Amino acid sequence: MPPKRACRLALMLAAAGYLCFLLFLELPSVSVAPLATADRPRRRELEARSSSTAAPLRPHTRTFPTPRANSSSASSIDAAASSAFAAAAPLLPDLLSPSAPASSSSSPSPSPSAPASCPATVSVPRDRLASTPVAVELPCGMAVGSRVTVVARPRRRDGAASSQFMVELLGTKAVQGEEPPRILHFNPRLAGDFTGRPVIELNTCYRMQWALPQRCEGPPSRPEDDRVDGEIKCEKWTRDDGPKTDESSSNIKWLLDSLIGKPEPDEVSVDQAYPFAEGKLFVLTITAGLEGYHVNVDGRHVASFPYRTGYNLEDATGLSLNGDLDIESISAAHLPKSHPSFDPQRYLEMSEQWKASPLPTEPVELFIGILSAANHFAERMAVRKSWMIATRRSSNSVARFFVALNGKKEVNEELKKEAEFFGDIVLVPFMDSYDLVVLKTIAIAEYGVRVVQAKYVMKCDDDTFVRIDAVLDQVKKVKNGGSMYVGNINYYHRPLRSGKWAVTYEEWEEEVYPPYANGPGYVISSDIAEYIVSEFDNQKLRLFKMEDVSMGMWVQKFSKTRQPVEYSHDVKFFQAGCFDGYYTAHYQSPQHMICLWRKLQSGSAQCCNAR
Repeated sequence: MPPKRACRLALMLAAAGYLCFLLFLELPSVSVAPLATADRPRRRELEARSSSTAAPLRPHTRTFPTPRANSSSASSIDAAASSAFAAAAPLLPDLLSPSAPASSSSSPSPSPSAPASCPATVSVPRDRLASTPVAVELPCGMAVGSRVTVVARPRRRDGAASSQFMVELLGTKAVQGEEPPRILHFNPRLAGDFTGRPVIELNTCYRMQWALPQRCEGPPSRPEDDRVDGEIKCEKWTRDDGPKTDESSSNIKWLLDSLIGKPEPDEVSVDQAYPFAEGKLFVLTITAGLEGYHVNVDGRHVASFPYRTGYNLEDATGLSLNGDLDIESISAAHLPKSHPSFDPQRYLEMSEQWKASPLPTEPVELFIGILSAANHFAERMAVRKSWMIATRRSSNSVARFFVALNGKKEVNEELKKEAEFFGDIVLVPFMDSYDLVVLKTIAIAEYGVRVVQAKYVMKCDDDTFVRIDAVLDQVKKVKNGGSMYVGNINYYHRPLRSGKWAVTYEEWEEEVYPPYANGPGYVISSDIAEYIVSEFDNQKLRLFKMEDVSMGMWVQKFSKTRQPVEYSHDVKFFQAGCFDGYYTAHYQSPQHMICLWRKLQSGSAQCCNAR
C-alpha cells in the first residue's frame, strides 16, 4: 500500500474511533466546539468549565473531519499534526471524563503525582570535568541567594593566541530545534578581542538575538551609572597599556602632599590585576542578588550584571562551561526546591475572583487568544491577576488561553483541574509542538468569530502584557468597516537558505516573506479571521511552520482576492521586551506582569525594571 494512502487510512481509523467515543459517552465537564469537514488533522477545541454559568454559548455539534478523495500530498505540518494527534489520543479520555467534586477549600490539595522537591545543592562528579563543554542541571532554577561556584584554571589552546572561556546560565524556554536562551553569558577573553586588551563580556541571548553587551575592560564603572544591589557593574583592574607609576615616584608624591598639608585619603586605592591568567587557579562565584548577578573571583568582586526583562532567574535551569578551561570542581548551593512551572499547587491561586466571566450572549469588540504551554501554570496565573482583569471588568472583550497537551500525565492532570476551575482554557487535542503553533492560531481565529463573534481578533503569548485600551485605540483608527492588520510589521524579510535556520525552497519558494506582524501580539479584523477559517475548512489554506509569517501570507492573499487590507505598523507592539508607552510588552516574567499591572492602575504605562 502506498505510504500516502496508508497515512490517510490511519487518520480515518483514528477519526472514526474518536467519533464513536464522543457519540456514546456523556461529557459533563467540557464543551466541544464545532468543526467543519476537512482533509487535514483538525484540532478540537475543548473549553473546560466548572459550572453551567461558565459554559460557552455555542452548539455542541460533535463532528470529525473525513479525508476527501482528492486529498493532496501530506506536507511536513500534516505529518507533524498526524503524529501529535495520535500521541494525544490515549490521554483524551481522562481529560474528557468528569473530575471528582472539588474541595470546599480555596486552595487545591497536593497532588499525589506532584514532582518531588528539587535539591538545594548540586555538585558535579570529577569524572565529568575532564573536558569542556560541561553541562550541569539546576533542576528548579535559581532564586535570590542562589550561588554557583567554579574552581578552574585557564589554559592555552593549541594554535590560539590566548585563552577564553564562557560560563553561562541557560534557560528552558527554547523553541524546538533552537539553542536555549542564555540568561547570563559570562565571557572572559584573556587577550581581548578587537581591542587587544583583556576584557570580560556579560550578555543575554534569545533565538540568536544577542542584546547589548556589558563590557568590563579595566576602568571602573562611572559613578553616575546604575548600581546593582549597591555594587558597581565593573571593577577596576590594571591594564598593560595604561600609565605605570614606580615606587620612587609614589614616595615623592606622598612627600610633596605631606609638605603642603594635603590630607590622606580615607580609602587607599589598590590596583588589582585582571582576575584571570593562564595556568592560574581561580575560584569564581556567581551569586543571585535582588537586582542582578554578582561575580566574585578569589573573593574579590569583579562584576555585577542586572537582571534583564524576559530572562528570569527561576528559568536558569542549566549551567554550561565551555572554552579553554581545566575544571577542578563545580557546585551550586541555596537552590530553590520548586519551580513555578513545575509546582502548580504552589503557584495557582484557586480564588473565585480570578475565574473567567461567562461568555457574553452578544458580539464583543475584541477577542484575545493567548498561546500557552501546558506547564506554564505561573504564567497563566500572572495573566489572570494582571491585564486579564480588564476583560472581567468589561463585557466588550474576552480572553482565553489556548493550550495543547503535555507529554507528562501529571501535568495534564493539573491542567485539567486548572481549566475546570477557572473556565478560561481552550484545550486543543494534540501533543504540543512548535511546528503546530499555526494550528493554535487558526483555532484562535475560529473561536473569535464562531464562538465569541468578535469584531477584532488578537493573538498573543502568555509572556505578553497587553494594554487592552491602547490596543483598541489603535484598531479604532482604521476606518469603519475596513479590513485591518495591526502590529509590529516586518517588511521585506528574507528566508535563510542555509545553516541551522534554513528554510527550503519546498517549504517557501519565494525570495521574500510577505509583510507580517511579530507573533507576540497582533490584531486582525473579523472578516480576515472568518476568511482564514473558511479557507482552512475548504482545504485551501496554505500552512507554514512559522505562524507569524503564515498570518502575513493569509492576510496578503485576502487583500489580493477579497478586499484591500489596511496595514498598521507600530513598534509599540514591542517584540524584544518592554519600553515605556508600550501597547504590548513581550518576555515578561510573572513578577513583571504583576508589576506592570500595578503601574498601569496608577496611570503609568512605564516598564518595570528587571529587579
